[in-house]
Amino acid sequence: MALKKKVRGNVKPVSRVNKNIATDNNEKKCEEAVQRYHNYLEAEKNYSNYTVQSYLKDIDEFKNFIENEKYGNLLKIKTDNIGRYYISHLVGKDYSRKSIARKISSLRAFYKYLTLEGIIEKSYFDNVETPKIEKKLPHFLYENEIESMFNAIDKSTSMGVRDYAILELLYGSGLRVSELCSITEKNLDFPNGMIKVFGKGHKERYVPMNDRTIAILKEYIHVARPELIRKNELNAPDVLFVNHHGGALTTRGVRVILDNIIDRTALMTHVYPHMIRHTFATHLLNGGADLRSVQTMLGHENLSTTQIYTHVSKEQIKETYMLNHPRQNRK
Repeated sequence: MALKKKVRGNVKPVSRVNKNIATDNNEKKCEEAVQRYHNYLEAEKNYSNYTVQSYLKDIDEFKNFIENEKYGNLLKIKTDNIGRYYISHLVGKDYSRKSIARKISSLRAFYKYLTLEGIIEKSYFDNVETPKIEKKLPHFLYENEIESMFNAIDKSTSMGVRDYAILELLYGSGLRVSELCSITEKNLDFPNGMIKVFGKGHKERYVPMNDRTIAILKEYIHVARPELIRKNELNAPDVLFVNHHGGALTTRGVRVILDNIIDRTALMTHVYPHMIRHTFATHLLNGGADLRSVQTMLGHENLSTTQIYTHVSKEQIKETYMLNHPRQNRK
């Protein structure tokens, strides 16, 4: 006679199927939370696709870490020290301090969003200290160096007029290269000497143009651009600046243009588009412009971002020394 195995009380054995269902539900909730954050970054924060993908990549790398180390999942982490553990992990992977700080900043923003939306009760990164980053002074060009770049451009050709106009906007108005590549003719207000620019987060601002910039832009629009788009007249882009095929000029294309200009000068330094923007800000401040006005023109949210440009050029330091130090003035 076979004996039946008794099961105590109402306790039922947990099946592997139920565990799998619970795991699947947790994964689905995590995916939904990340997707909501994705939509928030695009629709409400108006971040560029590049910025959004950077945030999502940081979140995905963190997700893989906590799952591999058995710390739970994105929405339910089993330790309060996850921030410290993750920083140690990143240090072990030889990430720079700057990269680690950026990744932690991404995660802090993600978990702040989750708490504000009521998806989780507390953030895991509120009290996590990121590595201190030494602020480097931005590289800039001196006035004679920027003038040598202008002098190296052959304005007798359509490409030369375009390149001159590009350099005028980068240096004369301090545009980001992405802003320059997205400008249309409608954004130019010649009578008032202003450009409507759409910066980070698609935030709109107006930036002044000087008379030289206006003159070369008019020449480009009426003479050079029609010549450049002739090969692509039926599919000409709306953007102002085009390449030699008549298509939209890319940020990479602008870098190539600057490289070609530098090759025709005696300058021994590598010049990149943002360096021209640094030069714009530095020369304005050295000329006596107030910090708030420069902040507005650059489109910086925080004044602290603009303050880094308050460094003084070597010539000014030397001039101040030569004029004011008693040992220098002693006969």
